[in-house]
Amino acid sequence: MGILVLLQLSAAELGRLIVVPAGSGHSPLTERLIDEHVALKDRPASRGDIEAWNNSIPVVVRALLECGLGEVEVQVEVSLPHTDSAVDLVLCGRRPGTGADSYVAVELKQARHATVDPECPTAVDLGFSDGKLKLHPVRQVQNYCDYMMRYLPHLRESDDRLTGVVLLHNARDADVEALFELSESDYGSLYTLDDLARFRRVLTSRFTAESGKRAARALEESRREPLPKITDVARQRSVVGGGLVLLDEQFLAFDRIVRHLEKTSLPREFNVGLFHDEDAPTPDSGRKKRVHILRGGPGSGKSAVALQLQRELGLKGHEAVLASGSHAYTETLRGDMVDAARQGQKSRRSRAANRLYRYFNSFVETSPDEIEVLICDEAHRTRRTSTDRFTRAERRDDETPQAIELIRASQVPIFLLDDHQSIRPDEVGTADYLKKIAEDEGCLVEVTDLEGTFRAGGSRRYQSWVQQLLGLGDSDPVPWRPDGRMTVLVADSPAQMEQFIQERDLEGATARITAGFCWPWSKPKGGSLVDDVRIGEWRQPWNVKPTYKVPYAPVSDRWATDRRGVGQIGCVYTAQTFEYDWNGVIIGPDLVFRDGKFKVERAASHDPAFSRSVDDEVVGRCIRNAYHVLLTRGVVGTVVYAVDPATQRELRRLITGAIGLQNYRRAQSKLTAEGSQLPPALNKRRR
Repeated sequence: MGILVLLQLSAAELGRLIVVPAGSGHSPLTERLIDEHVALKDRPASRGDIEAWNNSIPVVVRALLECGLGEVEVQVEVSLPHTDSAVDLVLCGRRPGTGADSYVAVELKQARHATVDPECPTAVDLGFSDGKLKLHPVRQVQNYCDYMMRYLPHLRESDDRLTGVVLLHNARDADVEALFELSESDYGSLYTLDDLARFRRVLTSRFTAESGKRAARALEESRREPLPKITDVARQRSVVGGGLVLLDEQFLAFDRIVRHLEKTSLPREFNVGLFHDEDAPTPDSGRKKRVHILRGGPGSGKSAVALQLQRELGLKGHEAVLASGSHAYTETLRGDMVDAARQGQKSRRSRAANRLYRYFNSFVETSPDEIEVLICDEAHRTRRTSTDRFTRAERRDDETPQAIELIRASQVPIFLLDDHQSIRPDEVGTADYLKKIAEDEGCLVEVTDLEGTFRAGGSRRYQSWVQQLLGLGDSDPVPWRPDGRMTVLVADSPAQMEQFIQERDLEGATARITAGFCWPWSKPKGGSLVDDVRIGEWRQPWNVKPTYKVPYAPVSDRWATDRRGVGQIGCVYTAQTFEYDWNGVIIGPDLVFRDGKFKVERAASHDPAFSRSVDDEVVGRCIRNAYHVLLTRGVVGTVVYAVDPATQRELRRLITGAIGLQNYRRAQSKLTAEGSQLPPALNKRRR
């Protein structure tokens, strides 16, 4: 599958649909797009979408028709691979002179006025009622084009196959003058009501009058490059051109933080932004400390922003420490850095890794502002205090909140978190909690919500469905409706799930099985793992317990990233933060479906963190959050099985997808996804 398109028609066909009939508020095109949007995304179109379809698309269609380009194909709402972000329009046709496929990505804005944030030239106010700063539209389309070039190889077959434009068709140059200060490029240039003649010249320079159907089909069917995993990005820390392409809120949060550092913390020669103000004041130690909090759901790009910040600073010669409360995540990042060392450099690289990747409880004795930038990823795992059984006796009565230690230790503290991923009773990291702690410390606080998703095939519907299923949202569980992005299946048995996951692994996909913490977790015996996870006659071992090793399985910290991990069952502590293509989840007897919703059965849990002193409400929150983590690790698909028979029957009602046996000539039969859950042909042209 290449890309998903809401609607595709030629400019000539659209020209017959853009006229609003007398007495109607919407054009026939808008009415059709409203219906297509509900069918594809399972939610009504927003008012902004409807106004854009009614008012903005006709401007582009008329420009194409005035240029004699009625055969150019117009794709509406073109989804970017692996994410829920979409380009408003992609125009597809033939290039003058060569006849090669040619594409123009168009972002449409109805704004009439615009101002730029004085602290960050890529943050703009387009005069909308929500009052939120948005990413500069030119930077937005530039990033979209970068992203498309990276993940759609068809666009890389020639250097000038794709260009990007922004059309503010209601605005005059003088009313959006500040927007022109951002440098334009082939991937992003700005046009207003005063520039429609120039916009038409762009169209005639990119397209002939020939049909664009071939180009549109090639883009739709283009192979997609896989999305790098977070650990892949970490390995590229010092590689020029590596890392991820950040989009929308991701990039805006990243750029605002970087520019804040330029002005208030780092030396003046530090310059990673698009502009550098030579007259900017030198860092002022008397200013209030600013704390940045980035909040987002699973796959929203929190860790991508964290690693990209650290990487960008590192390339400029500055050191940013990345801290976490996750042992598996921290040790994986350390291990990847050491593994990349040249011969004879392992020891030095190991010391550097231990300095750059640390734990939240390692800042107890750090001097105030000793660390220039402290990036706290997985900050939902922040604990009440850093005191534990390893704390020296003279410090065990210290009740200083761990969050205060992190804030005081750094000149610029950055927290990235999900309010629904704290999984232990003493984990208190929510945006509200950290904001209050920081404000009580006299800090300025900036909270940014990351609303996109880069996991589950970019399926925002799946993310919402999981929260509803687990009772983390405002509504009751609802049946899963396929959206063409994420595959959701129910296995008949754990053995069937295991076979399905192992076959995906043999095909070259990353695949793992996890389970709720409902069975003992034994130490290895005689150099072998114990088959602790037992369901009827089926049995498998947990992943290796921390501090232990066995010959045939990865250590616990590497279970999610070492291919040998497919042979063990993972738990929430080894799966959190990581992602894999196919995600098998066994719902244990600690979460059962009764009276139309999930109910927590505390007695079925074997998690040692749930001592008798922990309230039932806290245990319930942690168990629901743990399954929220487990169910959102998949990139391509998730397979579920419930131990409790009544819960399994309810999953069958809510999820129509199943695993079937596919027979191949002269080949061994194998298990495949089947049923009505399979993604419909949404990437086919809707005509």
